[in-house]
Amino acid sequence: MSKTITPYHDQQATKKEQVADMFNNISKTYDFLNHFLSLGIDIIWRKKAINELKKDKPKLILDVATGTGDFAFEALKALNPQKIIGVDISRGMLDIAEQKIQKRNLADRFEVKLGDSEKLPFDADGFDAVTVAYGVRNFENLENGLADIQRVLKPGGKAVVLEFSKPKVFPVKQLYSFYFNYITPGIGKLFSKDARAYSYLPESVAAFPDGKNFIALMDKVGFKNTKHRPLAFGICSIYTGIK
Repeated sequence: MSKTITPYHDQQATKKEQVADMFNNISKTYDFLNHFLSLGIDIIWRKKAINELKKDKPKLILDVATGTGDFAFEALKALNPQKIIGVDISRGMLDIAEQKIQKRNLADRFEVKLGDSEKLPFDADGFDAVTVAYGVRNFENLENGLADIQRVLKPGGKAVVLEFSKPKVFPVKQLYSFYFNYITPGIGKLFSKDARAYSYLPESVAAFPDGKNFIALMDKVGFKNTKHRPLAFGICSIYTGIK
């Protein structure tokens, strides 16, 4: 990544601090806008990412940058693990996740913790699988974050990363760019009252080392059998790797 993209261009605060503030600011409207802006396709993409773990039958899953917990709830249904632990840097997002957990009576199977995704508060070799949905591009140091995900996985455990990428095919590339740069920030401002959060989205995607570059980073920190699967003409991608 050539330069660090931050939500608020505040030189006094680190990217980590700004990302936490941003998600605290938009937490109450995050779920609605996620589904609305993606036309509901984000739900399909999540299911495809979770299906990467079906054969592995993981019992203990760590969901990094869990946010309001949507990915973890879907994984509970599809994979039936004994437990999922979600970690996130935003207290506001976790408050929403905890409300959902209580409402669905899932406290025995899904718990969330406030924590830094790049310095995970867990021992090494503990999890059968680690998932990250739309979170890695917010890492302050991507390589450190991937190395820590690799650290907490059990030998033979799998990491599954779902993240936006940059489509290269005409006219998808042009339509995607227009939607992300002009439509998304406007709708985001209307509903969340935080226009910068939704301007940061296309900026962070543009700066993110997707595709082969991301796979190269996974390889560098020690993942094996790394794979890259583009979805929807490359709007989104699933990355997998084994410890």
